[in-house]
Amino acid sequence: MAAPPTTIEDFTSAIRSRGLEIPQAIDSSLRRISKQDKRIRAFLHVMPEYAQARAEELQKRVDVGEWPGPLTGVPVAIKDNILCRDVPATAGSRILEGFRPIYTATAVSRLLDAGAIPIGKANMDEFGMGSSNEFSAFYPARNPYDLNCVPGGSSGGSAAALAGGFVLGALGSDTGGSVRQPAAFCGLVALKPQYGSVSRYGLIAFGSSLDQIGPMARTARDCAVLYNAVCGHDPRDSNSLPNTAPIRVEQIDAGVRNTRLGIPSVWLRDGLDPDVRSSFKECCERFRSIGAEIVDVELPNPQLSVSAYYILANAEASSNLARYDGVRYGLRDSESIDIRALYRNTRGRGFGPEVKRRILLGTHVLSAGYYEAYYQKALMVRRQVRQAFDDVFASVDAILMPTTPTPAFRLGEKLDDPLSMYLCDLFTTAANLTGYPAASFPIGLSGNGLPVGAQLCGPAYSEGTLLGLVHRFTQGVPLPLPDIANAPVEEGKSRD
Repeated sequence: MAAPPTTIEDFTSAIRSRGLEIPQAIDSSLRRISKQDKRIRAFLHVMPEYAQARAEELQKRVDVGEWPGPLTGVPVAIKDNILCRDVPATAGSRILEGFRPIYTATAVSRLLDAGAIPIGKANMDEFGMGSSNEFSAFYPARNPYDLNCVPGGSSGGSAAALAGGFVLGALGSDTGGSVRQPAAFCGLVALKPQYGSVSRYGLIAFGSSLDQIGPMARTARDCAVLYNAVCGHDPRDSNSLPNTAPIRVEQIDAGVRNTRLGIPSVWLRDGLDPDVRSSFKECCERFRSIGAEIVDVELPNPQLSVSAYYILANAEASSNLARYDGVRYGLRDSESIDIRALYRNTRGRGFGPEVKRRILLGTHVLSAGYYEAYYQKALMVRRQVRQAFDDVFASVDAILMPTTPTPAFRLGEKLDDPLSMYLCDLFTTAANLTGYPAASFPIGLSGNGLPVGAQLCGPAYSEGTLLGLVHRFTQGVPLPLPDIANAPVEEGKSRD
């Protein structure tokens, strides 16, 4: 029997040629989840009845010669902060346990219009606040390449579901690197689109000026198909861009020759894991070998971006999360005797330690006497970072850098060191501060078999250029899929 398709392209080709039926493929995905996800914990909620019913309906349409869309029958995972009507949405938090939204996010509606089949809601760090998926209020997800390591965060469940072979595509959200970092840890391609090119309607807010829904897949071409399905103007999102265009096929198939890539060499001097440094050097050489020109560029110290990001993101989070008060929806402390006790007890029980830490920090930087010292200065740094990127883009087509300073780390390794965890975002936050698109892609394996990723950041509306470069780079150098069934798990390494 032929091996099941591992890419969206191969899957839809098999459906078109009648070599595979949609219900058969969905049953296979559900069986794999049932068998293996007890070890990976990629999902917080699986929808077998819905997925099977939708598969039957789509197959009937295919049988009469209809082709519902470019994602017909494709099983996808949806991060649990992206709403699906009547399906639990917790954003990885106890405070939303039992919440079922009454509407569907625009991005999910557009996936449905393209023929996709959402198969489950993916695990995540609570409200998107984390870089390891260990801050999920329910249980941490694990990396399919090493079940004793984290899959990254905050879209760790989406990445683990893809790398584990449960789905062929996924949606995550990226506020400071949350689709790119887990993609790097799990050997995947992920796109953080231009801010405003994908609607945030139906995305549970963390940092509203930074949040962006982004696709994750195994290949650049698959990532482009997912992006094309979800991008476009949406009047229900006040920041939605009116002139977003889908990626054209010729952009993906374009060559690399005459492309100038800038490397911020100062960023790479200190703090890089030896395996990441070695893989990144090989990445640069490969780009040169296929026709790209590599030049040095100057950008502000990345620690400035991280510092500004954690001030702005936490300030916006403290405002956005004020709505979880036990009055309107979600968790409610029924024993409170007055409104102050209701707020205090509901939020005290419902929010986890990382969310509480960020709310306190965000409230502090917005308070009287500290606003100018912290928040206002962070806004100034944000403008300076964007101007620096604009200056660099005047002479290069994209900026090339590692996605993360290290490969995936072990479960529990950084839980007691928040600063070390925050520095995982060293290379990713700048794209969120500027709003510009960035794509992460696999460039090799570390000495102990863990994926290593690099990212390309480009000017506004350059998603097609970035994924075209990724496609050309990754052709002929696929990463081996992980062997989950035989992967050992060490005791005491998880908070399950």
